[in-house]
Amino acid sequence: MKQQVILSKFSLIVTIAGSALLVGLMFFNNPPAEVRIFLGIMLGILALASLLYMPLSISADKTAICINRSLRIKVIPMPDVASVKMCAPTMGAIRICASGGFFGYWGWFKERDLGKYFAYYGRSSDCFLVELKDGRKYMLGCKNPQKMVEYINSMINQ
Repeated sequence: MKQQVILSKFSLIVTIAGSALLVGLMFFNNPPAEVRIFLGIMLGILALASLLYMPLSISADKTAICINRSLRIKVIPMPDVASVKMCAPTMGAIRICASGGFFGYWGWFKERDLGKYFAYYGRSSDCFLVELKDGRKYMLGCKNPQKMVEYINSMINQ
């Protein structure tokens, strides 16, 4: 089963505005070469981090849950999964080292109720929580989260 990750309107606005702002600052009012180089490096670092972590789709089969990203695929083996449930992140989530909307939501977050987790999602309304047997947690999000949760639960309960 494979489901696409859809970015929220807020995330799209932050991504477009943030990228345009950095590119605009590189050329607005003819800044010194050092400023252009610095802004270019910043844009490059943000783009690389986004390509490494931005989720494009979530797929699952009887062996693993895969978070498909542009440059890499994160694989969570199905035998390591303890539970899966629908769970939207709260507004009180603290970003430890994460993107709060730039090319989606990805990175380390911390919440009072859930503790620390790694997130890969586009809209908070599409999220579900995957808890592993070793205590690690992943907040994932995709187009039809309820179907994905049901499918993963059927695979781990076999």
